[in-house]
Amino acid sequence: MIYRREIRIEFGHCDPAGIVFYPRFFEMTNSVVESFFREVLLMPYDLLMRAGGGVPTVAITTEFHAPAMLEEVLEWRLAVTKVGRTSAGFHIEAHGDGRHRLSCDITLVHIAAGGRPQRWPDAVRARICDFMEKQ
Repeated sequence: MIYRREIRIEFGHCDPAGIVFYPRFFEMTNSVVESFFREVLLMPYDLLMRAGGGVPTVAITTEFHAPAMLEEVLEWRLAVTKVGRTSAGFHIEAHGDGRHRLSCDITLVHIAAGGRPQRWPDAVRARICDFMEKQ
């Protein structure tokens, strides 16, 4: 299964030429992951943070294929690539106006208060695995 989300490129995403400034792509990528956790895994970031935990990025590899411009709508696609005891891998792509804009592979680790890796809750791990199996 592929999780999809659209994001319109706004003025704040762009440099003076109206092209997305590359760090903003990382903000959008994080937004897609955060939405996936809230909507699919039923594990909103605010609940994680209130409990003192989180899901920080421990590895990220990104390839920028083509620039994106102000007012474009990008379709973001997220697929689960791996599930570990405390971590998960995701492949994310952005497409807009018929062009592949970005590919990104991210590894997140589930941490408890104090920053130590923590096993995924059984229900969350089951949802991640279920989503991955439907791909």
